[in-house]
Amino acid sequence: MKLTLVGRWAFIIGILLAVLAGFTEISYLAVILFILGLIVGFLNIKEKEVTMFLLAVITLLAIGISGLQIEALPLTIDFILENFLIFIGAAGLVVALKQILVVARPGEK
Repeated sequence: MKLTLVGRWAFIIGILLAVLAGFTEISYLAVILFILGLIVGFLNIKEKEVTMFLLAVITLLAIGISGLQIEALPLTIDFILENFLIFIGAAGLVVALKQILVVARPGEK
């Protein structure tokens, strides 16, 4: 199986799990979403997409965190946001670390 196909399926499964878990309790969901996010970050984001992806991650995390602060939201939406933040945050973590390594590489300019 091609790695890009694995990354694509990891993304689809991560989004579906984040939404479906808002309606039901799944044990170890945070760990599963985090691992899927890591896979997405490693396999799906190409070097030319890094800046736009990280900007989108920052925006989504800011919106998600502010959404979690609204007490009027139904618990289902709150859980979906929380799950989505775990998933996207893990992908953003991988991409950011890869970019830091590229920028900090000694001797190359």
